[in-house]
Amino acid sequence: MPGRDRLACRLPGRPGRARVSGDVPRVAVVGGGIAGLAAAVLMAERGVSVILFERESALGGRLAGWPVRLSDGSRATMSRGFHAFFRQYYNLRALLRRTDPGLHGLAGLPDYPLRHIGGGRDSFARVPRTPPLSALGFVARSPSFGWGDLARMNPRAALPLLNVAVPEVYGRLDGVSAAEFLAGIRFPEAAHHLAFEVFSRSFFADPALLSAAELVLMFHIYFLGSSEGLLFDVPREPFPQALWEPLGRHLAALGGQVRTGTGVEAIRPAGARGHEVRAGGRTELFDAVVLAMDVAGLQRVVAASPDLGGKGWREDVLRLRTAPPFLVSRLWLDRPVRAGRAGFLGTSGYGDLDNVSVLDRWEGEAHRWALRSGGSVVELHAYAVDPSRDRAAVEVRLLEQLHAVYAETREAGVVDVRHEWREDCPLFEVGGYPGRPTVRTPDPRLVMAGDMVRTGLPVALMERAATSGFLAANALLEGWGVRGETLWTVPSRGRYGAMRALARLGS
Repeated sequence: MPGRDRLACRLPGRPGRARVSGDVPRVAVVGGGIAGLAAAVLMAERGVSVILFERESALGGRLAGWPVRLSDGSRATMSRGFHAFFRQYYNLRALLRRTDPGLHGLAGLPDYPLRHIGGGRDSFARVPRTPPLSALGFVARSPSFGWGDLARMNPRAALPLLNVAVPEVYGRLDGVSAAEFLAGIRFPEAAHHLAFEVFSRSFFADPALLSAAELVLMFHIYFLGSSEGLLFDVPREPFPQALWEPLGRHLAALGGQVRTGTGVEAIRPAGARGHEVRAGGRTELFDAVVLAMDVAGLQRVVAASPDLGGKGWREDVLRLRTAPPFLVSRLWLDRPVRAGRAGFLGTSGYGDLDNVSVLDRWEGEAHRWALRSGGSVVELHAYAVDPSRDRAAVEVRLLEQLHAVYAETREAGVVDVRHEWREDCPLFEVGGYPGRPTVRTPDPRLVMAGDMVRTGLPVALMERAATSGFLAANALLEGWGVRGETLWTVPSRGRYGAMRALARLGS
């Protein structure tokens, strides 16, 4: 088993030869994030000749990092911010085990507290992990969601939460927004931050724009459908050093090539010969191509490749949207945050501020800087920022909100600060599921991977990226008679017969 959940679902890879034989296929993987790395590593392990193209200077995609020099002369690694590696991310963790079999590069955080401006504070540290005890235990301990709130909910509307299945959940709820769904089940107003900060905000989206199907799927993956719990792990060092550089070396040791700083410009089908890929000013022929880019990069390549895919497929790709912009502010402070502060804190009611990370609590690089300087490294996130807002004003306001949450930071001097504004996460908008691409395309030698891709499995976020990467590789390997990767997911429907029977009453 990949974790503690004995009901996790095993999806065996198609049987076949251990490695390719005869003429070795040559595959271009376009995009060096989680999805692209998963596809490239698996195919290289099966003997395929892989070239991975990444437009940026480093691997990792939306989890990439890059070196910076601080005003005090220190070297540091900046990134796009905190990410939680949940224990139910079975396929992502399987990818990371290629270079870290014991996952010693990850450290578990003891809690994931949520603080509301009204004074309430929810914790997951002592909540049972197995449903339905997890839900009952949370209600028993939560100041935001009590037994009375549970009794006032609309049970018939809420029953589908007990039996979430993919893709059926999209057929039922994709046409409803996350905000509308919570209003329909009479989810208590005081506890909205639990749903929005823990689940909806993970998609960097306004709940009024987010498909309720994605929200409900998140409830299933993290809370009602899995016994892995809501606690998570974080890398002990910055993303490049802990994760992507080792995987890049692993890929190279398998014979794969990594071409960073090389964006793919266009792809042209070449009939039975495969595809011609133009990148870095040169054109090369490949037997197959994996598209594993973000939405903007994918649309740019598709727009420049008029013969790629079918008309309907191209139209669907070009209709994809990105979520609103988000801000990551990292501050190197000249004094420590008070002992006992959580390594990661979700916030609600503090304006733009969605969470606070104290990186020196777990990340080695930040911890070493804090020891040398006597200070601390703090990161702030603001998700789904109104595009019309003045960005400089949001940055200032975010710091003011940190002072309201951790009062001791008012007196701290800022040694250095870096602000990262990004707008490249996919938007899973209401009614958008049918138009999202699948792993397979109209061209059997062209496959897709990424967190925007429909997999037909109960996965999301980083785990959807890793899973889709393996599925893309499996699709190509199947055509060459080579065995695929066995995958795992959380249970594909409600855990127990009684829960499923109750859910059918709400149908």
